[in-house]
Amino acid sequence: MAQNSSSSSERNIVILGGSYAGTSTAHVLLKHVISKLPDPSSYKVILVSAASQAICRPACPRALISDDTFPQEKLFVNLSTVFSQYSKEVFRLVHGKAIKVDHTERNVFISLDNHNTDTETISFHALIIATGASTPSPLLGLNHDETTLKSSWKIFREALRNARSITISGGGPAGIETAGELGEYLNGRAGWMTSKLENPKVPITVFTAGSNILPLLRPSLAKTAEDYLAQVGVTVIKDTRIVSVMPPGAGTEDVGAKATLTLSTGGNATIETDLYIPATGMLPNTSFMEAGLLARDGRIEVDTSTLRASKAGPRVYAVGDASTYARPAVHNILAAIPVLCANIKRDLLLAAGQGASAGNDREFKEDMREMQLVPIGKSKGVGAGMGYKLPSLLVWLVKGRDYWLWTTGGLWSGKQWAKES
Repeated sequence: MAQNSSSSSERNIVILGGSYAGTSTAHVLLKHVISKLPDPSSYKVILVSAASQAICRPACPRALISDDTFPQEKLFVNLSTVFSQYSKEVFRLVHGKAIKVDHTERNVFISLDNHNTDTETISFHALIIATGASTPSPLLGLNHDETTLKSSWKIFREALRNARSITISGGGPAGIETAGELGEYLNGRAGWMTSKLENPKVPITVFTAGSNILPLLRPSLAKTAEDYLAQVGVTVIKDTRIVSVMPPGAGTEDVGAKATLTLSTGGNATIETDLYIPATGMLPNTSFMEAGLLARDGRIEVDTSTLRASKAGPRVYAVGDASTYARPAVHNILAAIPVLCANIKRDLLLAAGQGASAGNDREFKEDMREMQLVPIGKSKGVGAGMGYKLPSLLVWLVKGRDYWLWTTGGLWSGKQWAKES
């Protein structure tokens, strides 16, 4: 059943996506922007999220092993609870998924169920697209909602009990962190004077198409990561990709299935594995947008300094993994949110005829210095910050202890955005 929830007098600021970028934008607008607009009561922030809970997605490589690895009440946070601090007159949370954006008529079509039979049309005065990206493996993110993710973890954990081999494709952080966590959990770690764990209980193999793992880090750090992986029974195979999987749904539709993997090395080379985890990048969640608004990689094209998606009309923006504004990374999102919201505020003031108080655009500039932290199990890690190599202990202290879980409480609740920046 279709419904239209908007009237012509409403000025809806619609945010698509309930993860880092979407929730942060909502909090900043509600705390620092709406009250400074003329006639604030005419504006409403509407947050649309396919999941009813937010999750610390970077924690998935460890969280997929067991519910005991993290306090579940911190790993998953109910969006209704964290946004209950705001009045219903100024904020609304919609549990649904965007299926189409009509940027000409300025409407968003939302599916409220899994079959698109119950839909809602919401008109927008401003639109912020923060729908993120989906991972190849349903183990590594909220591709659908928290129920689907937890179900995938349950199936994987049951299969893990009897697994005698695991194969992971992808040499980026997700693949390497997952390999390290599984390796230490299943095999332990070699002694401090031993460079490699001989005869691991469950051999784990990582295939990467690149000449090194962790391509955003310098080769010496990638080599150190490879050494740490060897200590927990993980072997890295470089310059080799997995070109086909049998059965086709192994690792994606069925995370507990055994698989036969065909390698790119030629000669019909194949391997058998008890568990297969694809970790080869992400697919932007932008299928609801017109193709002409997207870059070749599927992300929404924006002005990288202002985050406006000008091709989609006035007061349309995109941020996070669905946007071309920067490389996908949480630290880029957090740096961009104040800029984005300042420009939204400016555009709303201009639209309200308040040009004299609108001020100038703020500009976002991505920090291109080497910056990535990659835990390898519970006690080791490699990384760099602001271009400087970081010791393993510091990587563990900042990220490896709990995969940023210590930072998300203030972010989800909005306390991190209590002061306007």
